[in-house]
Amino acid sequence: MACPRFKYNKIYALFILAIFLQSCASVDAPKPIGPLPTAQQMAWQEMELYGFIHFSINTFTDDEWGYGNKSPELFNPTEMNVRQWARIAKEAGMKGLILTDKHHDGFCLWPSEYTDYSVKNSPYKNGKGDVVRELADACKEYGLKMGIYLSPWDRNNADYGKPEYITYFRNQLTELLTNYGDIFEVWFDGANGGDGYYGGAHEVRTVDKKTYYDWENTNALIRKLQPNAIIWSDNGPDARWVGNEHGFAYETTWSPLLRDSIYGGMPEYAEKYSMGQENGTHWVPAEADVSIRPGWYYHKSEDNKVKTLKELLDIYYKSVGQNSTLLLNLPVDRRGLVHENDEKQLKKLTAQLKEDFANNLALKSKTSANHVRGNSTKYNASNAVDGDKNTYWTTNDDIIKASITIDFEKPTVFNRLLVQEYIPLGQRVKQFSLEAKVDGKWETIDNQTTIGYKRILRLEDITATKIRLNIEDAKGPPLISNIGVYHAPLVVDVPTISRTKQGEVSLLTPEQGLTVYYTLNGEEPTTASSKYSEPFLIEQPTVIKAFSIDPETQRQSDIITESLDINKSLWKISSANGSTITEEAIDDNPLTNWSANKKLLSDYKIDLGKTTTIKGFTYTPSQDRWVSGVITHYSFYGSMDGKNWTKLSEGEFSNIISNPMQQKVMLPKTASVKYIRLMADKIMNDKDQALIAEIGVSTQ
Repeated sequence: MACPRFKYNKIYALFILAIFLQSCASVDAPKPIGPLPTAQQMAWQEMELYGFIHFSINTFTDDEWGYGNKSPELFNPTEMNVRQWARIAKEAGMKGLILTDKHHDGFCLWPSEYTDYSVKNSPYKNGKGDVVRELADACKEYGLKMGIYLSPWDRNNADYGKPEYITYFRNQLTELLTNYGDIFEVWFDGANGGDGYYGGAHEVRTVDKKTYYDWENTNALIRKLQPNAIIWSDNGPDARWVGNEHGFAYETTWSPLLRDSIYGGMPEYAEKYSMGQENGTHWVPAEADVSIRPGWYYHKSEDNKVKTLKELLDIYYKSVGQNSTLLLNLPVDRRGLVHENDEKQLKKLTAQLKEDFANNLALKSKTSANHVRGNSTKYNASNAVDGDKNTYWTTNDDIIKASITIDFEKPTVFNRLLVQEYIPLGQRVKQFSLEAKVDGKWETIDNQTTIGYKRILRLEDITATKIRLNIEDAKGPPLISNIGVYHAPLVVDVPTISRTKQGEVSLLTPEQGLTVYYTLNGEEPTTASSKYSEPFLIEQPTVIKAFSIDPETQRQSDIITESLDINKSLWKISSANGSTITEEAIDDNPLTNWSANKKLLSDYKIDLGKTTTIKGFTYTPSQDRWVSGVITHYSFYGSMDGKNWTKLSEGEFSNIISNPMQQKVMLPKTASVKYIRLMADKIMNDKDQALIAEIGVSTQ
């Protein structure tokens, strides 16, 4: 005979289990809010990091934007190895590669049957080469996805600007989408129309960016041929430009976008639309694009200007860590290889990120929340730390302010917080804060706005027993799928070298606690070299070499080399009538601007203080968040008396609007001058007001 007490306990346990299961089953999931990502967009977002490859005839002409008139015979890589590109990308954790199959100059890296301006008329493999095919094969070998870049603008084609060109454009697009396997992204540049070769016409051609390309039917062609491909442009339709080429998204970055209000190449796009909108009508997430060097194409002069580890980390945290993907460009050199310096820096980034996220202190930790949807275990706080992207913590429909607490159960040091929303049901969080329990008291650590697919906060070292994530405002019940907490090690990277107008040089470390050693005689520095303690004066052209070191671990950075030209302590800037003009353009500080209209730029002068032999000049546009006042076409003059002027150079600053970095122009021949003048022949968006961060000269 069974024991009555055992029977009772068994029935009671089954009763409790039934209630538990009924509770889980009866609580409905939150309803979607706003536009939602497609399955293709989710897969794309989860790639997070992938590579751009800029390689074309521009590589061999030292240009950023080709005019469309260079001979195909110039394209002749000597050690071509596309598998090397794929290997480097794979080792860096990239999930795919996008190649500039045709840039603005119109030169095609595949043997297109619709033009002679391609690799088939180059010496490469005796005209039998196909770089796109080689990359497709290499990506397949290394488990990478492949994307295509096809410039809508073609400065070589005689029909550009006419209806016939659209047929040509779609024919080439069809070739790329049908002959090379699966394509994960189709990338359309926003630069459309301008001067060019155009089959020998040598003229300026403009197009109506809203209507000329008939994007509706062009996109339909892509959907037909590659239904899983993401279509990228300023306005998507699937993914959008982040609005700058620094590689930075924004602290407030929404994936929804007012897509139908935007068109490719829209002048006000970056300022008004690039952050996305809370009330966006379509899901069009951001992609941040940036080059590992100042330029997109390879230039030997930039071999020592590859981005530092700190710069690359900033890019990662401000792109992937701010609800964007990251498209990082690797310019292939004239050999046909990713340069050793680029690979070296990329490896540093990969290693540092691996260390930063090596140990998730929150994984499987003790959690609690002040609200749980239906009090159901299906939506409880532990879902945010279970390592499963498909589970989440959420609240009842009427609760948009809620908190989740993670208990470390002992004092724990951390400096990174990673948070993710469950975006298949929409982006919701509008504002959140982070608190930490330090020495028994709660302290507010940070206040931020959006989260989206992924948000990563970089913090000072904090020792706490608990942390609390507070959702302060949201478009509906918040859905938090993942919270990660990490303690990233000290970043040992090269120091930053800066100089004032008076010639005072500072060597700043990327993080506190590092020591800097340097030399000024061209020799490699060691720990026996000069130890930096305070700014020092440099007046003449000098090569500075320096490195940082962590005294505790003895981890040491690479050596940074900076070639400084003459300082500007004697320089003055004045108008034609002799009145002094403010010196923001000659203060050696790229973060200050001189605002000047075209009329003033035609009669001012910079007095160098003495006769100087120059070999070139530099121009730095405004470094403000929103690009404006950029000089796109210039004339540069020199004078000995400030009255009689000689034009020393004229031309275009290629791609400067999208990539507003310092421009260095070498003169056809050296010139002895006491006065210089940079004139704006054209300012972006045909404006009359220029913003100049810095003007300089090159004497070396």
